[in-house]
Amino acid sequence: MLRNNHGLRLVLFFVVIFFSSPQAFASDVPENKYIIGAGDILDVSVWKNDALTKLVTVLPDGYVSFPLVGEVKAAGKTASEFKKNLEEKLIQFIPQPSLSVIISRINMKIYIIGKVENPGMYSLNENTNVLQALTMASGLNPFAKRNEIKILRKVDDVTKIYEFMYDDVSAGSNLEQNIVMVRGDVIVVP
Repeated sequence: MLRNNHGLRLVLFFVVIFFSSPQAFASDVPENKYIIGAGDILDVSVWKNDALTKLVTVLPDGYVSFPLVGEVKAAGKTASEFKKNLEEKLIQFIPQPSLSVIISRINMKIYIIGKVENPGMYSLNENTNVLQALTMASGLNPFAKRNEIKILRKVDDVTKIYEFMYDDVSAGSNLEQNIVMVRGDVIVVP
């Protein structure tokens, strides 16, 4: 009987991780929109103009350098916002520019520190929630304070702290704490 109860808990744990529908806090990240950041590589092409078809890297200051217009802010924008901004700048040089912007490589990193089996920096290439991120770090070590985990997130130059109660979330309650990670998040496991 005890073995079956343990198996049920394990199944519930994986159901919560893989089939829950975590949402980032609306004030932090537009729903289902990837936000461009430093290190991302963008494939920008202007229709019928090979000289303006470029792979550009978003620099640490958030800008890209593009022919004719110089530096253009890319970080903090979605691909469609960046495209619209670049079109507005190019229109003085090219009448009715037709642009395509594709995010060709994502450079999104999060950090997991403290009492996990493998602390460190992790690269993400898909939406990842807190439980999934902790799994990437091979889980909590036996000395972790499971219900005192914090997520540190920088939003508009202010660091916000989100609480994460591991036992509650892994048992299927307080799932709103299982937020989607964004670039630069730090998970602290005391």
